[in-house]
Amino acid sequence: MNLLHRWLCSSSRWKTTVERYALPWTLDGLDIGANVLEIGPGYGAATEVLERSVRQLTCIEIDDGLAKRLRRRLPNGNVKIICGDATAMTLENESFDGAVCFTMLHHVASAELQDRLLAEVYRVLRPNGVFAGVDSLDSRFFGWLHLFDNLVLVDPKTFPDRLRAAGFRHAQVDVNPYAFRFRACKAA
Repeated sequence: MNLLHRWLCSSSRWKTTVERYALPWTLDGLDIGANVLEIGPGYGAATEVLERSVRQLTCIEIDDGLAKRLRRRLPNGNVKIICGDATAMTLENESFDGAVCFTMLHHVASAELQDRLLAEVYRVLRPNGVFAGVDSLDSRFFGWLHLFDNLVLVDPKTFPDRLRAAGFRHAQVDVNPYAFRFRACKAA
């Protein structure tokens, strides 16, 4: 991420936005289970909220510096931080009740890698496990914020088909003026 993007994602304003809007909208009406995987926690805005609502939270973060920072901020309790690539996870099959990701899919370097991430999430979810998340829609500001960053937009119109191609069922995408949320389940 570029410097401006890092500043925004580590700000109290972003944390408030995630707590008040992104998480409630994404998880509204869902039971993500007790043992949850968070993909790409970044600076941990969602992690701090999730840790209070699940028994065990495992986070996989590709950026070693961000993973170390999260470990320092959340040293005890029910959160485990792994530095790793979510497109090739070393986690065991069917390990989690639910999986979530918040405004990070667009940072995955290609649509093919995004699809590999979806397949990996499917693999590590238990039967009937829920995968939910949110990502941003394209805008001038969004493009400007990602100048010199990885930015591979996810099309909310085609995303349900991509989730189904990874094996998920009941794939649903809802759009608001700024973002889209998705939900899907692993087959029983």
